[in-house]
Amino acid sequence: MRKGVLILLLTITWFPVLFAQKLITAEDAVAIAMKNSYDVLISGNDADIARLNNTSGNAGMLPSVVVSGSDRYSLNNSYIKQSSDVNIKTANAGTNAINAGVELNWTLYDGGKMFVTKNKLEEIEALGEIQFRNQVMQTVYSVVVAYFNVVKQQQQLVSFNKVISYNQERVTILQTSFNSGASAKNNLLQAKIDLNVSKENAITQQSIIISAKRNLNQILSLNIDSTAYGVIDSIPLNYKPDQAELHDQIYKNNTNILMLQKEIDIAKLSIDEFKADRLPQLNFKTGYGYQYSSNNYGTTLSNRSFGPHIGGSISIPVFQGGNTIRRIATSKIQLQSAEYDLENSKILVNTQLQNALTDFENQQNLLSIEQENSELVKENLEISMQRLRFGQTTALEVRQAQQSYEDSLTRLINFKYNLKVSETKLRQLIAAL
Repeated sequence: MRKGVLILLLTITWFPVLFAQKLITAEDAVAIAMKNSYDVLISGNDADIARLNNTSGNAGMLPSVVVSGSDRYSLNNSYIKQSSDVNIKTANAGTNAINAGVELNWTLYDGGKMFVTKNKLEEIEALGEIQFRNQVMQTVYSVVVAYFNVVKQQQQLVSFNKVISYNQERVTILQTSFNSGASAKNNLLQAKIDLNVSKENAITQQSIIISAKRNLNQILSLNIDSTAYGVIDSIPLNYKPDQAELHDQIYKNNTNILMLQKEIDIAKLSIDEFKADRLPQLNFKTGYGYQYSSNNYGTTLSNRSFGPHIGGSISIPVFQGGNTIRRIATSKIQLQSAEYDLENSKILVNTQLQNALTDFENQQNLLSIEQENSELVKENLEISMQRLRFGQTTALEVRQAQQSYEDSLTRLINFKYNLKVSETKLRQLIAAL
């Protein structure tokens, strides 16, 4: 997953060219989000931290080597009274002590805890990758939904412009009819009112488009005011979900399910870690030391020693205040809770899948009906406009036909957008965005 995102990031180098051309696709928007989204970047950092922590040294399998050294010089004033009544006085007697050495400490056996910990670190790293993938899926979903909302709003503006065109033609026809005395003035006034309302709707829609672009920019972590770009002029709808495949893939690929499964694996390893605390621990120690001391009083003026040393220690836990038993019991309860979360998540995800499939099918059916209906209302409007030219219909009939045409265009756009959202949700559920 991380490699795929890196490849995606490489494609972003040509984004300035795209922006100069003022056109971006949904794929371009996703690429920008992968580069800029702070949520994705933070999640990637968390995955990197988990990867860096997955080392044999962090698991306690490797020795530690310490080089140390010290030098201490002191001035002493002393008064010694001996039994022979001989008193010894020293003033500002100097003493110098030097210590240096290198030491290796290695835990040879800790009940197998180090190996369990290493496996746990590997599972934590895998969990980090899944969490990163989950964040990517969420971000892609948000980008796609926001991007096609911009497309939807621009299509709505196109539909308003079509309505304006029909209203302008209606005003022209009624103006001619009124001038010839064949139509009442109120019909002409109503047509002009409808034309102005349509123009107002178009102006309002332009503001809605800008707002939708700003929302997309926020998700892409771009400058909110960078709205001088275009999007594609249609919503592609070529997805055909395979229900059998979706049900087969939902538990295998859904990132929420995979994260909970990893958390269960980690909880089991935590129990094994605590169980290892009951067993003995064997440590090995070796090194090389150097010591030197000197003073300017006493019978020994200097002393020097150096050489290697080797040793070991064993510790056998006998009683730990019941803490190990408590930790194991607590971890088992946490494991049980994680298993409950997994089963609950499976029910939730399956419900989301069923709802998404139902919504997808419903939107498909609604779109199919509305596509047919759109053709009907358009033909009805064309006939009404033709009859208006020949004075064979009323202005009210034409206005109703126009309203039906406008409503159909709006419904058609909404059904297409809703179908794309349902498609994106299905893809997100099986991590196939």
